[in-house]
Amino acid sequence: MNKRQSTRLRELIKAGPTLFVPGCYNAMSARVLENVGFGAIYMSGYGTSLSLTGLPDAGLVTMSEVITNARYIAQAVSIPVIADADNGYGNAINVIRTVREFIGAGIAGIHLEDQVSPKRCGHVAGRLVVPIEEALGKMRAADATRKELDPDFVLIARTDARGASGGSLDEAIRRGNALLAAGADLAFVEGPTSVDEVRRICAEIRGPVFYNMTGVSPRYSQEEMKALGIAVTIAPGALMRVSLTAMHDLAVQMRDEGPMAEARFFEKFGGHPLGDLHTFAGFDRIRAWEKEFLGEEAMAKYTDSVGHMPKK
Repeated sequence: MNKRQSTRLRELIKAGPTLFVPGCYNAMSARVLENVGFGAIYMSGYGTSLSLTGLPDAGLVTMSEVITNARYIAQAVSIPVIADADNGYGNAINVIRTVREFIGAGIAGIHLEDQVSPKRCGHVAGRLVVPIEEALGKMRAADATRKELDPDFVLIARTDARGASGGSLDEAIRRGNALLAAGADLAFVEGPTSVDEVRRICAEIRGPVFYNMTGVSPRYSQEEMKALGIAVTIAPGALMRVSLTAMHDLAVQMRDEGPMAEARFFEKFGGHPLGDLHTFAGFDRIRAWEKEFLGEEAMAKYTDSVGHMPKK
């Protein structure tokens, strides 16, 4: 029997010392990360919002939009996916459905945050958090639901209390520990701003630490994260930023130089491992499926047609 992706994710975390999980924003970027050999990936909430709607991570996407993106990503790869589940899209009762939907979509784990609705990116100003009692109720509801459907589903408790209006690192650590006691597997203190703050988090959180290496927070090497005792770290925005800058630069060239700018741009990628777009997209697999399930008659169309020719 095949293992659940949630079980695989738990095994990767347990194997240690620090699981590095890069961020994707759609199924295509997820496949790129799998192609180069990452063992698990992270679905960015910011990337989901910006790529689907063109809007910032400010609570403007709905649960159904996020779940749809998560499902596409999970179905496109064969490795575990951790997803940003925002603040659960409502109260503790809403969280029950949220966890059910993510499990049904094939996601291996999620993080739930303690922000009010509408939420916003954890590295921008203006955040507010709910009372700790509400956050704990959501985590208990999430824990009860995953125990019913998939006990290995990974729950990550994110608190934004460090950078929220009126917040503090002391409060964030207090919440992180309380959320672990309420059923979370890892504690995620969002937005520490210094090396000393990260050291405190790693020393005072009474359980595995999940770290977001982006925005206002310090950057570490793999060995440095191992020394700190960080269990999982994510780099959620790298691919999205590269995609944005590359698209912008090509668009400027096409505007200024005309249609041949595209041809000149792609000459650079002739020998690139992913330079053959049609092969990466999966047309070789389509041809194999046609031969297996549609028979030899379906293969005749390849003898006299023009264009990319999948491998035999």
